[in-house]
Amino acid sequence: MGVEPDIDAELMLRVKRGEIDAFEALVEKYKQAVINLVYRSVGDLAEAEDVAQNVFVQAFKAASRYQPTAKFSTWLFTIARNLCLNEIRRRSRHPTESLEPDQAEDEGASRRQYPDSKMSGPVEEMLQTELQEKISAVLAGLPENQRTAILLFREQDMSYEDIANILGTTLSATKSLMHRARETLKQQLKPYLRTGEWE
Repeated sequence: MGVEPDIDAELMLRVKRGEIDAFEALVEKYKQAVINLVYRSVGDLAEAEDVAQNVFVQAFKAASRYQPTAKFSTWLFTIARNLCLNEIRRRSRHPTESLEPDQAEDEGASRRQYPDSKMSGPVEEMLQTELQEKISAVLAGLPENQRTAILLFREQDMSYEDIANILGTTLSATKSLMHRARETLKQQLKPYLRTGEWE
């Protein structure tokens, strides 16, 4: 049938046999991608790191039951999404207020420490920062399924089929989610983009 072997699934099968170094390789490969996805869902870097760590703890605990019925990345991001949903539910039941009102500004400042090398000056850097903040705000305002679908597609380069598996929905429903998310992003970001197109 010509399907490429899933090297990560093979690593996870080695973990199932007790090979810790195989799990360390998987953590090293996926930790940043998992943190990024969780951060975009929960909006707090410290919590994102905690949840991401829990994703790998859960994956390790599930190693004895692991079956490569889907790509490893699909299996891992399903765990990540479920833990994100748990965190979002927990927050809605127990809302808290930050003791440091300027924390969001500080986090924004830390993101601006890495300017795009294509930028030619402070004005362009400021505009780029404003655009990134607007994109983040619009993404945060999307329904959870739409946000997760867009992030998995754009940042993890996942297929619609894999996204559908992670979201636990059909392929056509996933395409519909993606379409609605793109339309929302296009409309809300149009004033910030030259073409008004969201590819």
